[in-house]
Amino acid sequence: MWLSSRPWLPVLVQGCFNLRRLLAASTWGGCRGPMAETSSTGAEAAAGLKTPAQQNGDVSGDASGELLSGSPEPVGPGGEPAQASEEQAPVAASGSGKRKKRRDATRERVVPPPKKRRAGVSFGDEHFAETSYYFEGGLRKVRPYYFDFRTYCKGRWVGHSLLHVFSTEFRAQPLAYYEAAVRAGRLHLNEEPVQDLNIVLKDNDFLRNRVHRHEPPVTAEPVRLLAENEDVVVVDKPSSIPVHPCGRFRHNTVIFILGKEHQLKELHPLHRLDRLTSGVLMFAKTAAVSERIHEQVRDRQLEKEYVCRVEGEFPTEEVTCKEPILVVSYKVGVCRVDTRGKPCETVFQRLSYNGHSSVVRCRPLTGRTHQIRVHLQFLGHPILNDPIYNSVAWGPSRGRGGHIPKTDEELLRDLVAEHQAKQSLDVLDLCEGDLSPGLIDSTAPSSELGKDHLEELAASAQKMDGAVDAAPQDLDTMALAPGKAAETDFVNQEIDPLCAECRLVRQDPLPQDLVMFLHALRYKGPGFEYFSPMPAWAQDDWQED
Repeated sequence: MWLSSRPWLPVLVQGCFNLRRLLAASTWGGCRGPMAETSSTGAEAAAGLKTPAQQNGDVSGDASGELLSGSPEPVGPGGEPAQASEEQAPVAASGSGKRKKRRDATRERVVPPPKKRRAGVSFGDEHFAETSYYFEGGLRKVRPYYFDFRTYCKGRWVGHSLLHVFSTEFRAQPLAYYEAAVRAGRLHLNEEPVQDLNIVLKDNDFLRNRVHRHEPPVTAEPVRLLAENEDVVVVDKPSSIPVHPCGRFRHNTVIFILGKEHQLKELHPLHRLDRLTSGVLMFAKTAAVSERIHEQVRDRQLEKEYVCRVEGEFPTEEVTCKEPILVVSYKVGVCRVDTRGKPCETVFQRLSYNGHSSVVRCRPLTGRTHQIRVHLQFLGHPILNDPIYNSVAWGPSRGRGGHIPKTDEELLRDLVAEHQAKQSLDVLDLCEGDLSPGLIDSTAPSSELGKDHLEELAASAQKMDGAVDAAPQDLDTMALAPGKAAETDFVNQEIDPLCAECRLVRQDPLPQDLVMFLHALRYKGPGFEYFSPMPAWAQDDWQED
């Protein structure tokens, strides 16, 4: 009776069902990660820094500023990639406004070659064979290599030309670079070489750009295996090495080192350590083991113990800090104590004091971003060489007691400025000959190079690309006849005619400059407990240089 009095109800239900099927079959049924938009403001935007989602996106090459420009990925203060840090929950940056999804019925989505995504942190032999390591001055270095960055057209690009997108969003390189890249056949749209930068982008367009990639050096300290069984791999991570690909780091990461040097692949990180933090790092060998241990983490069944060296004489009695922590910026990677932050708790116990600094055992009972470092700063005993939380950018008291005499925007601006000033001291710009001017100066108009010069650069790049494609797989064992040094550079991917980074000489850091005095000493959970050796700087008789 009730249903018969409402003859429109079955029609409505069927209509909703049909609409659901239509949405599931169309691009409306969920926005892909690379298509997500983000917004940036203040000092972060001025510095060109990106969100963790933009930088970490896809380890095989997803949408980020480097995808199309080929320029070095920005890093946070202290040389860390601006990324989510230890045990930080994933955060999705929201766009400045909603963007409608449209599908052109006359065009089909161009499906790129299959890629392996971060989920499962899976890499194959073809990824590990992209380049090789060499060791110099106590540093592990990666030979420059070619890499294809890939991205789908962002909503805000639709209806704009490639020329407009490059000139407004990817200004790390001058337009002359992109013009030369087009002539060299390195930029592809829907898997076809781009012929003209004035081409207008459409929804679902797929872009691929080959770039010459340089990675920063890390310490030459080996990644030592602490334990391995059918479920997990446990290593002693050296300082300065990121856990997984992010920012400018790909091969100089724990994931790639384990795959290339220990043939340990298909690993699932069980927790995170900041790039500059050393110590116990655990990986699961299967997704099932990963889920089981992550459930133990969520239930707080995992005990963690760290050791650090801090400024001054730390109190002899046990100190518990329960100050809430607020993320100031996910893009730069900075936090501070704030009543609006998330609750957290860390227990500290002094182990030794050498008259200048103290060694402290730390037991974080929660897992907030930079928790140990922020709590030590609040207590007035920041980690001795912490590049972020022991910086003058925080003011005269360096954040002690939560006293920061500046706004968050001013703090971020000063931290970024301090970091950039340190970086500028380590770079020499080689502008000799007629190749560098205009390509390095991002403000130089493309007309300064002239058509003939662009053709020359493009021809050199094409010659190099041909040499690389024709080269044998094992580049390290290739032997060329005497007098073929230039061709050796081409084949070994060391030099690229279009790469501005190739014309910069960066001063290598000292190995000791890549260490922060924070070390994951012990991880314990139901049925397991893993230790790493105490670092040299934590010894009782250690003295500052």
